[in-house]
Amino acid sequence: MNEALLRSLTPSVLGILVRRGADFAAAEDALQEALVEAVRVWPADMPREPKGWLITVAWRRYLDAARSDTARRRREDLVEEEPAPGPAPGTDDTLQLYFLCAHPALTPSSAVALTLRAVGGLTTRQIAQAYLVPEATMAQRISRAKRTVSGVRFDQPGDVATVLRVLYLVFNEGYSGDVDLAAEAIRLTRQLAASIDHPEVAGLLALMLLHHARRSARTGPDGSLVPLAEQDRGRWDTVMIAEGVAILQAALARDRLGEFQAQAAIAALHADAPTAGETDWVQIVEWYDELVRLTDSPVVRLNRAVAVGEADGPRAGLAALAALDDALPRHTAVAAYLHERDGDLETAARLYAEAARKASNLAERDHLTRRAARLTQLRRTG
Repeated sequence: MNEALLRSLTPSVLGILVRRGADFAAAEDALQEALVEAVRVWPADMPREPKGWLITVAWRRYLDAARSDTARRRREDLVEEEPAPGPAPGTDDTLQLYFLCAHPALTPSSAVALTLRAVGGLTTRQIAQAYLVPEATMAQRISRAKRTVSGVRFDQPGDVATVLRVLYLVFNEGYSGDVDLAAEAIRLTRQLAASIDHPEVAGLLALMLLHHARRSARTGPDGSLVPLAEQDRGRWDTVMIAEGVAILQAALARDRLGEFQAQAAIAALHADAPTAGETDWVQIVEWYDELVRLTDSPVVRLNRAVAVGEADGPRAGLAALAALDDALPRHTAVAAYLHERDGDLETAARLYAEAARKASNLAERDHLTRRAARLTQLRRTG
């Protein structure tokens, strides 16, 4: 396998895709998938015209993605900007597509990745960020999933847990602002809740509503991020919060706790506090303990360290943080926040600046940079 050949061909193939009318970012995604396919196929069957082969495969990948994006946009046009409360008035085939992509022939992680790419319209890069893996790794995973289901009859729909994971990741992409899919995810979860009696479906719907209720307060007029503690709670959607809490209470009463219910319980405690200072952090830590028991997720443990820092003091939070891998996304930002709470402004400023360099999006980078600058200024004037 001639990796040097692939590297030499990449710029010219990318240029050809763009000249054919492909968006640059989409062309990069398509070319990445073609390169992954070349790594798989060429050792056993080297094409006579490697450049032509790459152009053909990449262009097909681009057209597939463009068709998927067009279909997604048509679905988004069918829903209002904000999801309406109450049960879904009707159904479409989108939810069925989610179940079909969650095929038993696939592992849950591959099913989620394939569904996000084929039905959700997310790019390979966005899916990789959601999974905390390199983009090339995710491209390989999606390609393997496509090969696995190629020619397979889709008469055995996947399970609810996988579909819930897909819907949650789609919602998070929409909520982050990169792709506005949050309302669509809520709409589909309403449909699922209306058709399936499952406490975790209700838990996910409650979680989405409680997060979505805060959406308008998450950014300032200039588009800058506003941390939860600094948000104007008068801008939160109280009707949506009330609906989310009611759905959550009904799910918890069934005593079949799952991770989405536990996450929704944490969101409900935040929503219930009149001010940030009145947040019941002790109870939030208890819910994080439940989440750790259910998932053993390093991201959950990271969020728990923040809650411990609020409930028991920043040094307790730093002690909890010390047990975690410092390569975790947001680990440095959490460390900066806890050091700031502990009064160590020099260390906090340095860590905020470091976290800004690692940030995956511009809004987060700007927020962390401003934090670092503010603390630096305080040290100079204080």
